Amino acid sequence: MSKVQTIIKHAEKSCSENGVRLTNKRKQVLTGLLQSGKAMSAYELVDYCKNEFGETLPPMSVYRILDFLQEEHLVHKLNLANKYIACSHITCEHDHGVPQFLICRNCQHVEEITIKRSTINALKKNVKEAGFHLTSPQLEMHCLCNSCMTNNS
Repeated sequence: MSKVQTIIKHAEKSCSENGVRLTNKRKQVLTGLLQSGKAMSAYELVDYCKNEFGETLPPMSVYRILDFLQEEHLVHKLNLANKYIACSHITCEHDHGVPQFLICRNCQHVEEITIKRSTINALKKNVKEAGFHLTSPQLEMHCLCNSCMTNNS
């Protein structure tokens, strides 16, 4: 069984435990994100499903699928790029902390890391002191990956 198939099986089990189904179309969209290794837009996923599965999905259907996958903690939305990425912790059974996304500005590779709760709590405190309320602790940082750094040298 391939790594992607293993992750899909785990996602199916997780959905079943939550009383929902990971339908074939949902699996296809999740597979696209898992195989791409980078963030993808809904329209890129429409093209992926058509090319890989011969499945023509309307963009609004893909957005609904992505909303479902996000609710089930299987994907993350990168708000700055308006793209989605598969959660790197789908097969883990432990608490993952708060996700932070490092996005290469050159090749668009995304790496998911976690931030300590104490760091987020300090950030929340600073935000509150500035007269705001934090609505999402997710952070997205534009960076250069090591590969692109090496190629630019």
